[in-house]
Amino acid sequence: MNHRKAEDRVRAIVTGATNGIGREAARALAADGAEVIVVGRSTEKIEATRAMIDGNTHGLLCDFSSQAAIRAAAKEIRRRFDSIDVLINNAAVGNRERRTTPDGLEEVFAVNHLGYFLFTNLLIASLEAAPAARVINVSSVAHRFYSVDFENLQHEIGFSPLKAYGRSKACNLLFTYELARRLESSSVIVNAVHPGIVRTGLGANNARTWDVVKGLGSPFMRSVRSGADTIVYLATDPAVAGVTGQYFARRKARAPSAAARQPEAAARLWNMSLELTGHPFSDPRLSNPERSCA
Repeated sequence: MNHRKAEDRVRAIVTGATNGIGREAARALAADGAEVIVVGRSTEKIEATRAMIDGNTHGLLCDFSSQAAIRAAAKEIRRRFDSIDVLINNAAVGNRERRTTPDGLEEVFAVNHLGYFLFTNLLIASLEAAPAARVINVSSVAHRFYSVDFENLQHEIGFSPLKAYGRSKACNLLFTYELARRLESSSVIVNAVHPGIVRTGLGANNARTWDVVKGLGSPFMRSVRSGADTIVYLATDPAVAGVTGQYFARRKARAPSAAARQPEAAARLWNMSLELTGHPFSDPRLSNPERSCA
């Protein structure tokens, strides 16, 4: 078991930490004295990221397209660390064509939403073991253009790259609000963030589609350092220590789309996510519907 040192440094997990804003957030947190767990799907990239960071880091391999891999990674964290102060859910994909995961799920939805949902819920006890833990879900302004289609969560009908991505980011917000509600009596706060349109490697495996998006948005794109700024702010700043269930951009709480803050939709997505991840949680706050989602 890895116990705290005398200075009681913050221990932070960053998923998708080997590229873009995840990598920059990991670097900034370590530079600020945090102990950082760098999570990625390539051992080579994890070690390259750790070598780049001047600070106390650990590496953890996890492919968020696999629920078995997510469970194994969460189990390893629980084995090695007695508590977690910060969890930054950042791992994401953007696909040009519909793909399925080893679990038979559409990949963008599985990684960008169910990955957040499963990994976070498996680590709730570790988060609650910290004095005041923070969960930051990296969403996107893309959520404003697409509401969640509960009859077509797997995008079996009419798949499009931007629709799949935008809906997954709307799911991030619904998940944030519902998790914050369920944990409102705990010491864990949960917020979502839009980092801005950032020059990252997202969609690099589907270059033509994402090159168009980046080409249209390039005059407005932010650097990875600027993009990571609000993420690090939410992870560390005392000003937001008691703030939960909010959506931030440029260090300010913002109003998301109306569809992304509907309590009934949040509850319905939670219950469907439980089914798609096999009801893995013993905590009644997490595994019980608690309210109608009809």
